[in-house]
Amino acid sequence: GPASPPCGRLQVSLRYSYGSQQLLVRVLRARDLPAKDSNGFSDPYVKIYLLPDRKKKFQTKVLRRTLNPEWDETFSFGVPFAELPARRLHFSVYDFDRFSRHDLIGQVVMDNLLEAAEARPEVAIWRDIQEGTGEKADLGEVNFSLCYLPTAGRLTVTVIRASNLRAMDLTGYSDPYVKASLMAEGRRLKKRKTSIKKNTLNPNYNEALVFDVPHESVHHVSLTIAVVDYD
Repeated sequence: GPASPPCGRLQVSLRYSYGSQQLLVRVLRARDLPAKDSNGFSDPYVKIYLLPDRKKKFQTKVLRRTLNPEWDETFSFGVPFAELPARRLHFSVYDFDRFSRHDLIGQVVMDNLLEAAEARPEVAIWRDIQEGTGEKADLGEVNFSLCYLPTAGRLTVTVIRASNLRAMDLTGYSDPYVKASLMAEGRRLKKRKTSIKKNTLNPNYNEALVFDVPHESVHHVSLTIAVVDYD
């Protein structure tokens, strides 16, 4: 379909340091971001990856109540010169939210990094921020069951498997484990983890994670299940 309208613009500049084999990425500013908060502003920050590696990421500081943030922060990725043509920079602009999941404002993907990094003098590049397709879509699935025994005050989370996970490593795989957290009023009371499965996007666990939850508090707790790549 047609590209969605941009969600503001992002300005960055690149430089390659041959001596230290580092790509220096300078995040300068953004303009005309959409307001994500009820006060008519956003609290924006930027996450930066050098794809296809998703393990190493940098993040700017959060700037409060602005739609035209000025960061001017520089980050360096170690990358051999010969690899640059195969790599892409991925910038995700988020709205920080203290109490809930941070909103994705949009993203910028840059290739031809060599060209941009070799420009002399260093050139500030403006890019439209494309609306994020929502990062929830393609992260895979986790399969689990719950069993509560009121007499014993025991909640058992059986983690069966996960499937179609996103590759987080350069190998094209991940080393996933599942973490279950027992929450009450936004605080984590207890957490349990499965074992780590190496180099797979379709791990089988069949592991039971057991929590003691007294009968009287079972209606006041919630459970968060996360799939994590072991680093």
